[in-house]
Amino acid sequence: MFYRPEDGHGLPHNPFNAIVAPRPIGWISTRGSDGSENLAPYSFFNAVAYVPPQVMFSSTSTKPDRGDTKDSVANIRDTGVFCVNIVEYAMRDAMNQTSGPWPMDIDEFTDAAIERAACETIPCSRVAAAPAALECKLTQIVDLPGEANKVVFGEVTGVYIRDDCLKDGIFDVLSFNPLARMGYKDYTVVREKFAIARPGES
Repeated sequence: MFYRPEDGHGLPHNPFNAIVAPRPIGWISTRGSDGSENLAPYSFFNAVAYVPPQVMFSSTSTKPDRGDTKDSVANIRDTGVFCVNIVEYAMRDAMNQTSGPWPMDIDEFTDAAIERAACETIPCSRVAAAPAALECKLTQIVDLPGEANKVVFGEVTGVYIRDDCLKDGIFDVLSFNPLARMGYKDYTVVREKFAIARPGES
């Protein structure tokens, strides 16, 4: 089949998310200017540059108590910092609990019984048990076409790696099994890997 998004797809559910998959999940922790904290997963997330290291995530909807966006973006807009927590398979249920449309006064760390730890380079909390966390300072927020589409870019100022995830100097994803988002309500988990050398590499 072929369809133009502007004309609709005619299927029971939108296939777009399932086509662009699997997608890494950025579990974004933020702190508001009033000291309140928020934790929410975003599957429109990725690393975008090596030097300096930079990441992005995008938010595509709004909440009635946040006007033009959601808690994560609103907090980042106010404070200029955020932390990306990597989601392991073992924390899938806790991650899912933090995805709810909770009021802005709900602290997802507390609501989902997630232990927090203080970041080193920014005034924000991270998920204490996460395999890794990227502490970030905001570089820019870009408004995309659409009612509430915003992309947040950040420069990584600190990197936390859980000790058991380092094997012989390598960050070993098989030691914790990253969770990834598919389409619809589906997820997947990384349980195997293989290496491919680029042309000219030994």
